[in-house]
Amino acid sequence: MLVEFSVGNFRSFRDIVTLSMLAANLSAKDKTLDENTVFETEGEPRLLTSAAVYGANASGKSNLVRAISFMREFVLNSPKETQPTGAINAEPFRLSAETIAQPSHFEMVFIAGGRRYRYGFMATSQRVEKEWLFHVPRSREARLFERMGDDVQLGEGFKEGRDLMSKTRPNALFLSIVAQFNGKVAQKVLDWFFRLGIASGLEDTGMRMFTQQKLFDGEMRDEIVQFVRRLDLGIHDLKVEHVPTRIDSLPESMPEGLKTAFRSLMEHTGTKIEDVAIHTVHPQYDRDGHLVAQEIFNLDEQESEGTQKLFALAGPLTHTLKEGRVLVVDELDARLHPLLTREIVGLFNARETNPCHAQLIFTTQDTGLLDNRFLRRDQIWFTEKDRYGATHLYSLAEFRVRNDASFGRDYVRGRYGAIPFLGDLRQIVEAT
Repeated sequence: MLVEFSVGNFRSFRDIVTLSMLAANLSAKDKTLDENTVFETEGEPRLLTSAAVYGANASGKSNLVRAISFMREFVLNSPKETQPTGAINAEPFRLSAETIAQPSHFEMVFIAGGRRYRYGFMATSQRVEKEWLFHVPRSREARLFERMGDDVQLGEGFKEGRDLMSKTRPNALFLSIVAQFNGKVAQKVLDWFFRLGIASGLEDTGMRMFTQQKLFDGEMRDEIVQFVRRLDLGIHDLKVEHVPTRIDSLPESMPEGLKTAFRSLMEHTGTKIEDVAIHTVHPQYDRDGHLVAQEIFNLDEQESEGTQKLFALAGPLTHTLKEGRVLVVDELDARLHPLLTREIVGLFNARETNPCHAQLIFTTQDTGLLDNRFLRRDQIWFTEKDRYGATHLYSLAEFRVRNDASFGRDYVRGRYGAIPFLGDLRQIVEAT
């Protein structure tokens, strides 16, 4: 379960900002919304099941997802992906002379195995400057380790890290090295990051391959088919054809980060990649409305881009809900009807469909979700750039807003900021 994520001096984020899944001390207009979107586990704070991030184009929404993705990939792959002198792909805020040479900051607070952890690091393109891991064994936070450059101070609960700093390169994470040497706590932390799902609504190759693998394995076939049927696409079943292929034959169009994550997934689970052809099954009726046959369509050739995206989403969404994981999706609403987007988010905001307290964090432009009957104020976040090109992140819960306010209408009117400032486009067109 995700509690908070913080990032600073990374791409468009100059100052440290925090996305929090902590439930604020507020109540929704509809009390059943509070009951469905807020949950708590014993001894832990109240958390939210979902969070939506809004903002103008180029305001930093996608950079927030990139920051989470970078942290995940570096935690999982820093020992094997970087060479002794290899560069770290931590891009600082480049529009300030003061920050461009400073380290980027990343920190994640999460709950794993019934215990809360706070893990983070600061890194330049050359080395890890700082790194820390704390946990809450009872009521107070305790240090597991703190790293300053090449020096590491260990807490009582992290004896597994003894004598391993000498095996840690400057451009690798100490936590990842300890996990490689079978440190139990370090492996638990890495496993949480491995279980953290990250996807793009615009480039869905990774999601598509994940869904295909789950469908082919038969592990989640019924859940995936039911998900697709529920969305009223006219599809009654799915069929697969598969041809084994090699791990080095991933599509060239797939971003390198997704390739790395997918290879990690395959290595971690021990499964094989399959080149899968997906066919959708549609019912055929006679003029009296009687079912007489079934028509088989090729998903890629005969279904819409929206249907293809929904198929790609089916695996990650059902898997996340089933296992109570965390899923982060950039541009969730891309190529989807607003009612479909609302239905997907609603799966996380209902106890009946989300009994394991899975969490969905997504960026979107769909103002139809800005409804006081659908999202609490603390579930709504905004990104906005200032005059210096730096992204600020803030929640609607920070505003004095009535519970019965029209969130969507007020957002479009600019009451909460985070909207584009447009010049007179008509004048430009008329001038030409």
